[in-house]
Order: sequence, then C-alpha cells, then structure tokens
Amino acid sequence: MYKPKENIIASKSYAFALRIINLYKYLVSKEKEYVLSKQILRSGTSIGAMVKESEHAQSKADFVHKLNISLKEANETEYWLMLFKDSSYIDINSFNSIHIECVEIIKLLISIIKTSKHNLK
Repeated sequence: MYKPKENIIASKSYAFALRIINLYKYLVSKEKEYVLSKQILRSGTSIGAMVKESEHAQSKADFVHKLNISLKEANETEYWLMLFKDSSYIDINSFNSIHIECVEIIKLLISIIKTSKHNLK
C-alpha cells in the first residue's frame, strides 16, 4: 500500500496547535486569564494554518512568504510562553514541555525557509 511521505512540519504544527488550545482552556478556566490567553491562542494556532496554506502556494516565493509568516507567529508564541512562565501563569515543567516543541518548530521552519530560498536561486 502506497503511503505518502509525511509532512513533518504540518504534523508538528498541528499537534502544537492542539496543545496551545489546551493551554488556552487551562488559562481561561483555572487561571481566569482572558486577555493574554487569546494572544497565544491566535499566534499558536496560526503557525499550522500558515503551514497548511503554504502547501498550495502559487509559487516558490509565495511558499517561502507563507512559511516566513508561520515563523513570525512561532516567534510570537515563544514570547507569550515565556511571559506566561515568568508571570507564574504556568509552571516551569509545563513551560519546558511546550517550549521544546515551539523551538523545534522554529528550527524546522528556519531550515525549510533557508533551503527553499537557496532553491529559488
């Protein structure tokens, strides 16, 4: 049976978005934090949305552009995660667990973008 090659960044960004949704639900229900939590929900789920959009980019340049937006959203998400940790909304173990995934996504995006830019030349 033919099995298409897995899209690692799509899989990882989707799983990360699910974790962000669960973090949002925790922040709202347990911590009663309604303002900042919407920021991380937006940026953390946007990473995968832009990766998904890049799958049907109109050109290689459009592909790179969409992944650059995804990278910006990942960087913003990392900022919110650090802020939630440093303001004690999440403990260090929770932070470390999700932060590792965020950094991994950032590194993957940087690598894909660099390779794609090189292939544009």
